[in-house]
Amino acid sequence: MPRIVREAALTWEGNVARGAGTITAASSGAYDALPYTLASRISTPEGKTSPEELLASAHGACFTMSLASELATAGTPPERLDIRCVVTMDEVQGKGHQIVHSQIDAHGTVPGCDEAGFAQAAEAADAGCPFSALIRASATVGVTASLT
Repeated sequence: MPRIVREAALTWEGNVARGAGTITAASSGAYDALPYTLASRISTPEGKTSPEELLASAHGACFTMSLASELATAGTPPERLDIRCVVTMDEVQGKGHQIVHSQIDAHGTVPGCDEAGFAQAAEAADAGCPFSALIRASATVGVTASLT
């Protein structure tokens, strides 16, 4: 696989408590000016995103592609994968707020695959997912997998 470089452009106006910012996919243009605020990070999102939500999206997307690859390599390409990723940030004594866990719940429609094979593919997908490795450097990752 070639070296991959992607870019996001961010703006912020105001102080942290009352300010607001936007996030744009500078490399692809896939999204433009996603709003984010401190309130969207620690309280009700109200249609705005947060770094933790974006991390959950990135981890979930990476895992999903890794799982699709593992299943195809095993001769059972998925018909559909439904993945939910939940990232948790919490106060860690002496370190402040830290990402402490990322939980992936994978459900799949995979013709020709049994529960054991799906669980094995999910385990291999987690091991091969660069975002799982990144998160494991300072937090934990959990994965559950079941066929639908």
